Amino acid sequence: MTEELTWRADAPGAVLLDGFHALKHALRFGAEVGPALTTDKAATLALAGKLAEDLTDTLDDLLVEVPAQTLRELVPRVHPTGVAALAARRDREANLAALAQQPRRAPVVVLDNPRNLGNVGAVIRLAAGMGATGVVTTGDLDPWHPNAVRSGAGLHYATAVERLPLDGLPPGPLFVLDPEGEDIRSVPLPDDALIAFGSERHGISPELRARATRLVALPMRPQVSSYNLATSVAMALFHWGGPAPA
Repeated sequence: MTEELTWRADAPGAVLLDGFHALKHALRFGAEVGPALTTDKAATLALAGKLAEDLTDTLDDLLVEVPAQTLRELVPRVHPTGVAALAARRDREANLAALAQQPRRAPVVVLDNPRNLGNVGAVIRLAAGMGATGVVTTGDLDPWHPNAVRSGAGLHYATAVERLPLDGLPPGPLFVLDPEGEDIRSVPLPDDALIAFGSERHGISPELRARATRLVALPMRPQVSSYNLATSVAMALFHWGGPAPA
């Protein structure tokens, strides 16, 4: 009961870390976590021993075992790993400073009015893995929604994730993905670029398209209409990263 009361008291404004992998990544990238619950502490620590040995001692101190029914009452859907935690959201001012810093060493991914939280989380996971400076969304969808954090496996803490208006985008040349653009393979993407992708249903907005420094297009076989959003981001970031070091 103590854990439930603490959880409910801490819930306003907190980020739900849904599952072992979200908790693992959040801890690795400096999240302030607590409380953290598990339905089987021994099993969770055994999993940590296989997948996150660097965090075993931290998790041993942090995790509190609760009955499965208690966890079901606290979260919308219990993750198969039986782990859930709350964490403080990354500081917005620090995120904005990282996004605005110049020169940047890596691009910022811009998602223009995305509509699918799972796609947003997948993009954030990609951006974190590729070392992008951050992910900015426009529109009314919250990129820190629990469904996006779940899909992103907690890697919101590994990169700067914020929702901004179009007139508040970070500085830098804006490369907009558009079917009418130049083949991206012939266009170098600078480290300080903003790389913008349209929504899953409607594509890039006219307002953002009008602001583009350059329109670029991914290679695509004729009669194929589109790629998944996360796939498009992966292709563009891989192009930016260039060949592997010799």
